[in-house]
Amino acid sequence: MSTLEELVGDWLLLPDVAEELGLDIRKVHGLIRDGALVEHRVGERALRAVPAAFIHEGAPLDSLKGTVTVLRDAGFADAELIEWLFTSDDSLPGTPVEALRQGRKTEVRRRAQVAGF
Repeated sequence: MSTLEELVGDWLLLPDVAEELGLDIRKVHGLIRDGALVEHRVGERALRAVPAAFIHEGAPLDSLKGTVTVLRDAGFADAELIEWLFTSDDSLPGTPVEALRQGRKTEVRRRAQVAGF
């Protein structure tokens, strides 16, 4: 198991994401392509998965897409931005993904903009 897999903890394979969201798997691929979700290959078989925390109340976490855009614009690769979202930040407190789930996207995006410099 990789460090990133351990850091995130709970992952959903793409078919499970489709079931959780009540969508066809092709729509899940579209969400990933559009940055509403971010995937990573996990496990020995390197299966495509999404951190479970990116799903909130049966939908993609609504503040994730804009945050992903900010991080990608700052030069983060997908694995790096997942790591950033799940790494504890004492100034929040907690992790950026926890703050997003609590509706504190402005605070997270400010930190994301600074993280790229």
